[in-house]
Parts: sequence; C-alpha cells; structure tokens
Amino acid sequence: MTKKITSYQEDLIESLKDPREAAEYLNAAIEDGDKEVFLLAMRNVILAHGGMAVVAKKARMNRESLYRMLSKKGNPELKSILNLLQIVGLKISIESGKNSRTKTVKRKAA
Repeated sequence: MTKKITSYQEDLIESLKDPREAAEYLNAAIEDGDKEVFLLAMRNVILAHGGMAVVAKKARMNRESLYRMLSKKGNPELKSILNLLQIVGLKISIESGKNSRTKTVKRKAA
C-alpha cells in the first residue's frame, strides 16, 4: 500500500473549500497589509471553489480579466472583490480596531 503525498498547495486548496478556513485565510491576508498577499489569497480561494474559469463564468467576466484583476499588478475595484467573495460564499465585515476607544463628550449643564 502506497501513501499518497500531497503538496502544500494541494492541501491549502483543499482546506480553503471550508468557508471558515477561507474566511480566516483571507482575514490574515488583509491583516498583513500587502495588496499582493491579499490577491494571492483570493486566487487560492477561487482555485478551491472550482478555479478561475468556473468563478469567472459565475461572475460574468472572462477568465483572462479575472487573472489580470488578481495578478500581482492587479487593482480590482471593491465592487469586483465583493462580487467574487459572494460567489465563493463569503462577505466582508468591518470591525472597530482593537485599540479604538469611544470618546465620551461631557456637556456642562446650563
């Protein structure tokens, strides 16, 4: 009996089929702060959900445009990212920063 050896990339793509894993992966990419890291993460999530051709078809765009949009030099619009996230079953959420504080303004009585 031989044991099948899988690559890191294959294991990553398999794990990204789980929406929770994909969400955590993309959140980590966003926290990194590097656009190229986020675009690579988006490409990997898309590969986990059928690949560029499948997702491009669902997004009603051609595959080449999707590749270009998510390339290292890509500059996708927020609308496009939101659409792609919806297609793979995810959405963006905004939270307050960890160090943010709400400032209370005290008013003097008249």
